[in-house]
Amino acid sequence: MLDKVESTLMLIAAGEFAMGILGNAFIGLVNCMNWIKNRKIASIDLILTSLAISRICLLCIILLDYFILGLYPDVYTTGKKMRIIDFFWTLTNHLNVWFATCLSIFYFLKIANFFHPLFLWMKWKIDSAIPRILLGCLAFSVFISLVVSENLNDDFRSCVKVKKKTNITVKCRVNKAQYASVKICLNLLTLFPFSVSVISFLLLLLSLWRHTRQMKVSATGCRDPSIEAHVGAMKAVISFLLLFIAYYLAFLVATSSYFMPETELAVMIGELIALIYPSHSLILILGNNKLRQASLRVLWKFFFF
Repeated sequence: MLDKVESTLMLIAAGEFAMGILGNAFIGLVNCMNWIKNRKIASIDLILTSLAISRICLLCIILLDYFILGLYPDVYTTGKKMRIIDFFWTLTNHLNVWFATCLSIFYFLKIANFFHPLFLWMKWKIDSAIPRILLGCLAFSVFISLVVSENLNDDFRSCVKVKKKTNITVKCRVNKAQYASVKICLNLLTLFPFSVSVISFLLLLLSLWRHTRQMKVSATGCRDPSIEAHVGAMKAVISFLLLFIAYYLAFLVATSSYFMPETELAVMIGELIALIYPSHSLILILGNNKLRQASLRVLWKFFFF
């Protein structure tokens, strides 16, 4: 029975992986082709491309860990190989969260309407600062990943097969004090960019409310592109926040489950939920005019030619 459940979970994980790879690869391909064609890239395209690449890498790491745990648990009989997986998972996870936060901040600065000098200065500087900010996110993520992997001993987690009649389960032993302290710090670090995204969303909401009130006072009946831009940006930020919450809870399930006697199924379920976050690219495609038009052209050629 357990084998059937695991096979079903692996099939679902493979489907999520395929959808995520297709969506994120489409974003990266369209933006890179425009970059080569025009010999320059817009700030929003650079952020979306960086986010797409980081999500593809995160999907690969999660799926790799998922199938190793389900099919070849002997690979994790010592913690040395797990350190390698943890390094790349930490790296891609932080890159994903920080790049998504950069996208939220970019939407806020470009669309919101405030007249504070600091906001106007940031709005003016954001385009030129984006490449340096993304490189800074990369450097910080690499540093955090190195610290996390260096602070884990080779025997911090070991997994062994346990045969019970006809079923084979996996039990893992964890150096609990060390593992818990590292994961608590890791989770606290990801809360900061998440909080920044929440603040950006609330400020966008405030800007939209103020702009709507001004429109009512002026009694303008035509469609306002500023409101449409606000709504589009808020959809992208809301989708990121909701999916990040789901991913964060799944991450907690996957990491805390190692303290349970039998961990394989709990980890697989947690990672299955975690796959949803980097797989979700539809909102990003629909919220960007260039990507939306390119996707419509692809669908038209696919169905009518």
